Amino acid sequence: MTDFARRHPYWAAIIAVLAAVLLWMIFALWPAWLVDLIGRKKIFLNALFNGITLGGLYFLVASGFTLIFGLMRNVNLAHGSLYLLGGYIGYGVAEATGYWLLAFPAAFIVVGAAGVALQLVVFRRMEGQDLRQTLVTIGISIVAADLMLWGWGGDFYNISAPSWLSGPMETILVTTQKRSGDLVYLKYPLVRVVIFLAAVAIGIGMWLLLNRTKIGMLIRAGVDDRDMLSASGARIQLVFLGVFAFGAGLAGVAGVVGGTFQSIAPGEDIRFLLASLVVVIVGGMGSIPGAALGALLIGLAEQFGSVYMPTYAVVLTFLIMVGVLAFRPQGLMGRA
Repeated sequence: MTDFARRHPYWAAIIAVLAAVLLWMIFALWPAWLVDLIGRKKIFLNALFNGITLGGLYFLVASGFTLIFGLMRNVNLAHGSLYLLGGYIGYGVAEATGYWLLAFPAAFIVVGAAGVALQLVVFRRMEGQDLRQTLVTIGISIVAADLMLWGWGGDFYNISAPSWLSGPMETILVTTQKRSGDLVYLKYPLVRVVIFLAAVAIGIGMWLLLNRTKIGMLIRAGVDDRDMLSASGARIQLVFLGVFAFGAGLAGVAGVVGGTFQSIAPGEDIRFLLASLVVVIVGGMGSIPGAALGALLIGLAEQFGSVYMPTYAVVLTFLIMVGVLAFRPQGLMGRA
């Protein structure tokens, strides 16, 4: 941050002012003129928290995608199908056992196994052939979507959170003040907060794995010079197989989270594939912090757009992507 402020003092000053304004809007009681201008503070805070938690969901999907696409250079356009499959598997396990937490390992294992099959059957045979990988995985996603439609139908499924996570939690943020002088505090669903904190923990763990462990060193070295690493005796294909399985498994876990946040239905695979592509482009290929930043920006843009500019909400995310491509093509935190 100090290097950025030294190199870009004007941008640093603008960011500092915007951060100060945002903090004031979050913690202060709003004056009447601000309420008349943009509406009640409760609506603003709900949009803010919904955007942050939606960004956590996008990060779970896109972090697996950035491992597969950004690091390994495998163009897996069936990633959205893995997300949807994980949601259906999680729903089935949660309904059959009555244990919400069991849905996560079940989805991770099943979808991770599907990722292993993809890597062995498709990507290992087409290394470096981006166009063939694109066309084949598009075909796989179409077939997978039809199979899931046949197996689960066109209904919407929602994965019920356990009773200890149901209901709202009271935050320390004041939304308004009653005439009696009593303060009204914002209440927010507890399950969204818990899942967002879990997404943060997963992101930190992935960053530490890639940057502070021997396995992470092998992955990064294999991406930069696969032939040289193989010549040194490292079993790079086994490492890449594990990375692909882990990235696919994360997509399955994200499917369970998405089914708990919102719902699982046909068409969600395309939506989250596009969201993953946008997040990776905005954040930077192969960057876990970039995926987190991109997911946060896209989640906030979607939620604030749907509240304050519903007609143009979809356009906002693509405007962010176009702006990043115009001024920083490698992504906000990608390597030049």
